[in-house]
Order: sequence, then structure tokens, then C-alpha cells
Amino acid sequence: MFAVHLLAFYFTKLKEDQIKKVDRFLYHMRLSDETLLDIMARFQVEMEKGLGKDTNPTASVKMLPTFVRAIPDGSENGEFLSLDLGGSKFRVLKVQVSEEGKRNVQMESQFYPMPNEIIRGNGSELFDYVADCLADFMKTKDLQHKKLPLGFTFSFPCKQTKLEEGVLLSWTKKFKARGVQDTDVVSRLTRAMKKHKDLDVDILALVNDTVGTMMTCAYDDPYCEVGVIIGTGTNACYMEDMSNIDLVEGDEGRMCINTEWGAFGDDGALEDIRTEFDRELDLGSLNPGKQLFEKMISGLYLGELVRLILLKMAKAGLLFGGVKSSALHTKGKIETQHVAAMEKYKEGLGNTREILVDLGLEPSEADCIAVQHVCTIVSFRSANLCAAALAAILTRLRENKKLARLRTTVGMDGTLYKIHPQYPKRLHKVVRRLVPNCDVRFLLSESGSTKGAAMVTAVASRVQAQRKQIDEVLALFQLTREQLVGVQHKMRTELEYGLKRKTQALATVKMLPTYVCGMPDGTEKGKFLALDLGGTNFRVLLVKIRSGRRSVRMYNKIFAIPLEIMQGTGEELFDHIVQCIADFLDYMGLKGARLPLGFTFSFPCRQMSIDKGTLIGWTKGFKATDCEGEDVVDMLREAIKRRNEFDLDIVAVVNDTVGTMMTCGYEDPNCEIGLIAGTGSNMCYMEELRNIELVDGDEGKMCINTEWGGFGDNGCIDDIRTQYDKEVDEGSLNPGKQRYEKMTSGMYLGEIVRQILIDLTKQGLLFRGQISERLRTRGIFETKFLSQIESDRLALLQVRRILQQLGLDSTCEDSIVVKEVCGAVSRRAAQLCGAGLAAIVEKRREDQGLEHLKITVGVDGTLYKLHPHFSRVLQETVRALAPQSDVAFMLSEDGSGKGAALITAVAKRTQQSRKEN
Repeated sequence: MFAVHLLAFYFTKLKEDQIKKVDRFLYHMRLSDETLLDIMARFQVEMEKGLGKDTNPTASVKMLPTFVRAIPDGSENGEFLSLDLGGSKFRVLKVQVSEEGKRNVQMESQFYPMPNEIIRGNGSELFDYVADCLADFMKTKDLQHKKLPLGFTFSFPCKQTKLEEGVLLSWTKKFKARGVQDTDVVSRLTRAMKKHKDLDVDILALVNDTVGTMMTCAYDDPYCEVGVIIGTGTNACYMEDMSNIDLVEGDEGRMCINTEWGAFGDDGALEDIRTEFDRELDLGSLNPGKQLFEKMISGLYLGELVRLILLKMAKAGLLFGGVKSSALHTKGKIETQHVAAMEKYKEGLGNTREILVDLGLEPSEADCIAVQHVCTIVSFRSANLCAAALAAILTRLRENKKLARLRTTVGMDGTLYKIHPQYPKRLHKVVRRLVPNCDVRFLLSESGSTKGAAMVTAVASRVQAQRKQIDEVLALFQLTREQLVGVQHKMRTELEYGLKRKTQALATVKMLPTYVCGMPDGTEKGKFLALDLGGTNFRVLLVKIRSGRRSVRMYNKIFAIPLEIMQGTGEELFDHIVQCIADFLDYMGLKGARLPLGFTFSFPCRQMSIDKGTLIGWTKGFKATDCEGEDVVDMLREAIKRRNEFDLDIVAVVNDTVGTMMTCGYEDPNCEIGLIAGTGSNMCYMEELRNIELVDGDEGKMCINTEWGGFGDNGCIDDIRTQYDKEVDEGSLNPGKQRYEKMTSGMYLGEIVRQILIDLTKQGLLFRGQISERLRTRGIFETKFLSQIESDRLALLQVRRILQQLGLDSTCEDSIVVKEVCGAVSRRAAQLCGAGLAAIVEKRREDQGLEHLKITVGVDGTLYKLHPHFSRVLQETVRALAPQSDVAFMLSEDGSGKGAALITAVAKRTQQSRKEN
């Protein structure tokens, strides 16, 4: 018993001594966490360099865009071919991706040898050989009469400008075929395939093996957005935000980046980490000075590193009693499979002895322990270096997503990772230690990169088909110049109809006279009350105007109008308004003053004088009974009488559009048009009195409130209305009415977008075909979301957050489509508004008989003010359709309040001068 203990003690002591000896000798290969964090930071810097347009040419980590923009979503199906060129064998594969929902893949494959004379011979012969193998495979599998899409896995650094093209930057591993570098490998293979008349194959995608690995794993796990290969060579890829990739046009969405991390350190960034053995190995390699990171990690080199270390230790008398065999002197005699065998649990020491004996050595027990530990240090360093670079990628992903904690999956492949007994465990442990704020799952890729190439091809053909369907929908909103000119001419016709006595009753654009006949001239002064009713809020204002200095001071209070009042009786509505006025007068201490009042009433009214307005019809969700056909000024006076607390001098009833024009006209005498592009849409302008047949007199001008929202109610613009416009109209409070407004105003644009999103989801093109309850809810998609989503400053991640608030769980691709839909709807709205405005501008120019007109448009409304692109598109459209006019746009400050007071002031001034005359 004692002897057994003694033997165990001796063996443990021997093991400890040998391990210490090796540790001292290979001190530089043992990397602390501090060193690994430093390497991680260096790799992050290199990634940034590779992504930058100016720094990429000199970057060692090339960060190559792959043009793979989407991962599988499970809806892929069909038959695909795949080729895999990059290792000691060449593989052809037929992949059958099952019908939707089942995520089922069936594969048939065949391996073909890659003889040395082919991989180091002439480039044309290499591609001819690949095409011959493909032809043989198709003949064997009886596929000659099918046209199939093909994905080509090509495991070498390529510069891609599109998915189906790639220029070889340099050969790696053992490949050296002449005349291939700097040429497009897809067109080389296509040329070789053309020699086979019975081959009808379409190469849809060129894929790096790392990307193939990521795509294979992503088919099974949608969280997978990183691919890593640790095999003969090593590399990684991941999904990067397009906004960070300077080398590719566009900011939308994500693209897979092939890091080509094997070249990390080629610029000297890892010199302090490299050892004398790394330098010796590099000098003896096919590509000295290149792929230095790969040479410290990958399967092609680990065995050789171990050999060089053992040789040096033997020379120093630290192993084999100083004896060296000729095999130990021979390059390539120790392979990575030997390293893996020597590190096996339990059998490792026995394997070590066997391998060393095969090398012509006579190892002692101590030698075997030492050699086993050398293997451990070399392979552990490999895992550590890999972990540091992978941790840098994971940190970048987390920061891109602005998350405190990232959940993600890494797709893994490669012989070293698969056959080495300790490697995966070591790698996982170190990664989790370096990035404690990432929850990482490691998923082994089954059938690897070749299946991945088929998946990329399947995704590419799915995306192609989906893109076509989405483009067909978006095309409905893309108006040609001819269509816009048509809208302009039709608007002009309707304007003329509205001005003529005979046709006015049938006109859709009502052209209502406002009896506002003058613009402010700067002499206006005094205190005025203004009321503003036009939405869910009601405002009361006190406006103080001082003459000479054109100064206006305003005090206001906002009151809510509850839905039951908006849709109750007229009497209740006007009593509520008077209650609000009473509260305001109390608040301002003005209860006894009889102030002149301007009433901004933003609904279509027929006026017979400036202080009389008969409501034609409610819009914007109002439905109060017993109001349509009544004079709103009389209704307000009656309500004041019923209250019997104060009296007011109601001078003018004003449309908000007219108020907008007057406010801007106070600052700019050229302002003769008012435009509102907000919840609703409307336009007013100064018309020659001689053209207004409904009003007596020929001298001077009068402001016309066009009420253009009803344009098209007679069907004249049905050719540009889409099924979505019709759905919005049918679901509105006033079907068949205000059709132009429903295509151009803030109240409806979000609803148009919602209808399109529902349709695209039904077609399976969005949100995985799942229509959420929230999406079914009318009015959920407010126009403010369009403005937010279309903001140039907003990354897709933020778009996804907005959609999540709406209960829509979107992928990155969904977010791009939603952004495009919003853009198409709002662009069309701005163009239609611009075409209508151009009709009025041209009318004013022709009426005045001018070659060239200089005019200002006063503008108000949330859509114009807050939407990131609406104002620009509107202005561009006006310039294009009214080229002989110089149109300036001026933002109105509080047209409905200040404007109403100014109209009241001008009316008072006119009354005064009439009295004096």
C-alpha cells in the first residue's frame, strides 16, 4: 500500500516538475486576461480601420463586405446547388429546402479530390476541373435538365461589389493557382461551366466559408449573427450595421462582414505577442509575413509550432536526453491531429508516447508529460487569441445595438474546433470571461459551409422574390412627371369651376370667398381677442398689436374639446366654447372689456361677408349636430347671450389657412398664398375680384379659401388612387369626401401606411406573416411615427423600437421595408400638395400677365414643419411644375391666432376708413 502511495507521489512530483519546466520555457505563450483584453482592444481598432473608406487600404484586417444582407427566416424553399472550394477536398451538394414553416433541409453531396497539380497549377485548369466535377455530379444525380440556382463557397479573401461577384485578393492555405488573383472568380467559373452544354446553372451567390457557417446555424437559430471557423485556417464574420460600412453605399439595414481576421498583426500590431517559434514558422511558410494571427491559431500550423518547440527543447537538453531524430527535424511531421490526440483525457499520455516513438524518439515518462504540456500551451494560446478577437466582435455587436446585455449565437465550424478534445470548452470559457455582459450560445454547424452557401442562395432568391412584390406595391405611390402635370391641370380646371357661378355648385374645390380684401400694412394697432377652433384643442388668445414697429404680443390658453362635445349637439359645442372664453377673460382680468374678436374656424364655410360664415360640412372628426347650414357667428353670439356674462364684438370669421397667409403677409408683402399641411390640408390665395363671379365688384383682390381637400371627390384623380387610399376612405367618418386631403394630410398618412403594412404582412413579406392585434387597430399608426421613422438621424434599431411600441416585433429587414413604405406615402403626399400649389402659382402668374412671378407662400401645419422630407419634396415639385415663378416659402408663426387678430385689425381699419369717408 505504501509503495502505491510512494509511486503516486513520485508521479505527481514528476508531473509538477515537467509542467514547471515547460511553463518556464514557454513563458511568452501564456497569456493573462489583462493581455487578452489588450488584444481585444487592438482588434477593435483594426475592425474600425477595415470599415473606414480612407483607412481600409492600409488595414491588415480587411473587413470585406459580403453583400449578404439577411439571415434565413424559415420561409425559404426550393432546390439549390452548392460548391465548396477551400480545403483539401472539393464538395458538390444539392440542397432541398423544405416548404415554409418546417425548417427542413435534405442534402445529397459528393466529395472530389483536389490534387496538388490543380491547386498549384494554372487558374483556368482549376476552374475547368471544378466545372467538370459539377457536371459529373449533375449527371450522377440526374439533374441535367433542371435550371438550378447555385451558391459558391470560396474560402479565400475576395473583394465583393455584389453578392454574385468576387475578386480574389490573395490565395491562403496551400492554394497557389496562377493567374487567378485580381480576377472575378464567379465569371471564371461561369466561363468554365459554359464548356458543358448540358449545364444550366445560375450562380446567385459567392460566399466565404465563414459566412456559410453563420447562415447554416442561423437557419436553426435566428439569434445567430456571428460565424467562426477554426480549422485548417481561421476566420470570422458577423452582421454589421450598414451605417458603419463606408465601403458600401447606403445606410439601411445590416450586411455580413467577412473580417479575414487571419491577417490581424500583419502590420506589426502583435509583435510583442509573437514568439521566436512563430517567427521561425512564418519564415518557413508559403506566405512569409502574411496571415500572422492565423499562424498562431489554425490547424495548418499548430502541429508545426509544437515540432519547432520540441526541437529547441531537445537541443537545449530539456527533452529526450538531448537526442533529436531526423523526423523531428522534418517540417510537417507533427500534425494538428497529433496535438489533439496527445491532449486527450486519459489516453493522452499513451498517445503521446506512441507519436514520439513514431518520430524515432525514445521518450521517458517525464518527456511524455512535458510534450503533452507543450501541446496544451500551444492549443490553449490558440483558443485564447480566438476568444479575444471574438470578444471584440461581440462587444461591437452589443454596442451597435445599444444594449446593456447582448443575447446572441455564434455559429462554429472547423476541424480543430471539432476534433480537439479540450478546444471548444477552453474557447467558450475565455469568451464568457472577457465579455461577461454577453449571453453567448455556441452552435456547431452541421454539414458546414456548403449547406450555408445553399442557404445564402435560398435567402437571396427569397429576398429577390419578396423585393419584387414589395417594389410592385411601392410603385403605386411613385408618381411620374406626367401624372403630376395631370394633377396640376385638373386642379387648375377645378379652381376655375369653383370661381364661376354656373359651375360652382358642382365644383369639388369650393373656392369660398372670405371677404378678406386687404393685407396688413403695418398701421394696425390695438388689443384683439382671437379664438381658434380646428382640432381636438381650442385656444383663446389676447393679441396686442403695436403699429410702426410691427410688433405683436400674444397671451393664450388651451382648452380640450372632449369627444362627446365634438360629436354632441351644436348648442353643447358653442356653450363649451363660451365657457372657455369666460375662463380666459377671468384669467386675464378682462371680463368687462368689449374687445374686437376674430374667430378662426378651420372648417369649410360659405361666407356672405367677413363676419358671417355658414358651415358647409364638418371635417377632422367633428360631428356636432344642428350646425351644418347654420351661421357659426350667429351660433357663437347666441351662446354668449345664453351665458349673459360678457359681450364681444365679433368682427371676422376666419379660416386658419387665411390666418397663415395674413401672419406671413404682415412680415412679407409678397405673401399672397397660404398653405396648411398638417392634420388637414388646405390652401388660400389672393384672387382678382373680377374672376370671382359669386361676389359683386371688379376692382381689387379678395382672399379665396379654396377648400381643396375635396379635390377629386368627382373621381377626376381616381387613376392615381390606390386600393389603400380606398380602404382608408371607406373606413373614415366621411366616405367619398375630401379625397385629396386623405392622400396628403397628416390625419390619414399613417392610416395609409397601416393598410399597406397589413397587406404586405398578409403576403408574408413582413413581420413573419403575423398580423398583431395592434396592427389591426385603426389609427394606431400616427403620422408622427412617419416623421420619426423617416428621420435621417434615426438608426434602424430605433425604428425597430418605435415598431415594438406599436406591438410589431420586426426584424432588421422589416424595419427597412416599413421605412420605405413611410417614405413612399409621405413623398407622394408632398408631391400632390406641390402639384396643387403649382396650379395656383401658375394661375396667379397668368392672371397678372407676367413672364416671371415672384411670390411668397405662408406655410403652417405639423406635417410641413416636423416631417424630415415633406417640405423639401413639396418645394422641389413646385419648382419643377412652375419653372417661370420664383416661389419663396415662409413658415407662419401662429397663423390661426395672430392671423385672426391681424384680419380683425385690418377689417377694423377698413371699417374706420369707410366711416371717415
